[in-house]
Amino acid sequence: MAPATIMAGARRLVSSRRRTEAPRRRPSPSTLPKKLRPMSEIMARAKYAVVERADYSDIICEQCGSGERPGELLLCDKCDKGFHMRCLRPIVVRIPIGSWLCPKCSGHRRVRTFSQKRIIDFFKIQKSGDGKKKCNLSQDTRKRRRRPLVLLKKRRRLLPFIPSEDPNQRLKQMGTLASALTAMQMEFSDDLTYSSDMAPRSANQAKFENGGMQVLSREDMETLELCRSMSRRGECPPFIVVFDSCEGYTVEADAQIKDMTFIAEYTGDVDYIKNRENDDCDSMMTLLLATNPSESLVICPDKCGNIARFINGINNHTPEEY
Repeated sequence: MAPATIMAGARRLVSSRRRTEAPRRRPSPSTLPKKLRPMSEIMARAKYAVVERADYSDIICEQCGSGERPGELLLCDKCDKGFHMRCLRPIVVRIPIGSWLCPKCSGHRRVRTFSQKRIIDFFKIQKSGDGKKKCNLSQDTRKRRRRPLVLLKKRRRLLPFIPSEDPNQRLKQMGTLASALTAMQMEFSDDLTYSSDMAPRSANQAKFENGGMQVLSREDMETLELCRSMSRRGECPPFIVVFDSCEGYTVEADAQIKDMTFIAEYTGDVDYIKNRENDDCDSMMTLLLATNPSESLVICPDKCGNIARFINGINNHTPEEY
């Protein structure tokens, strides 16, 4: 008899014997062997404490292997390894304030996936009665689109963004933004935020702007309100947030976008410029330049923000346009 037949018969024989024997007790959960987690996962979640060394002369850069330019070497507060500011990706342009973790210890490159429910909760999307309802452009906006391109260029009117028609594609786009914001330890916000320890809301007034402030036309205000309402419904601009080894998180267009298309308002914490002179945030934007420099304001998207935080440039081209 072939070996395969013998093994098959042995298995059938054992199975038939078990029917006549008394049932065996199953091992309790406490006696089952526990699944051990890898050391890398344990170390990634472990708490750390900053311990000062007596001598740092032997520190070298983990990227280039050189110990030159010690003034540009950053020490990770968790693994205690050194990295040149220019060797890091993305490059660190100034010495960080407070504790600093290297890319491996911070886990910023780890991409998280978000379920549909988590995406809806993350962006606080307002549920509508008809899930298949498409965004309805105002009658005035439709008329504007049929006007000649030359007229649009002359008047420089804003166009509303056109969200992807496929709901699954929109969820994918919002998922990449949620992943990037979470990696940066930020919360999503489509509005300017004011804190008691920063600039108050009363400091942000058009009358304080040196030389006056540009006023949007009625048509542009309608476009702005339309885009706000679409964002609240989860109809986001067609963009994908990706991680670039040199630039960090950046944005790629997921559809064709016309010139003068409104994308998003720049949001974040509002603070006085004088309070941010030594800030290491790399994405601050001027909000108000007052006649009195001490009253000038900036937007700081380091704790909360939206997709505007990651827009450095958009690959709005096709292969035929090279």
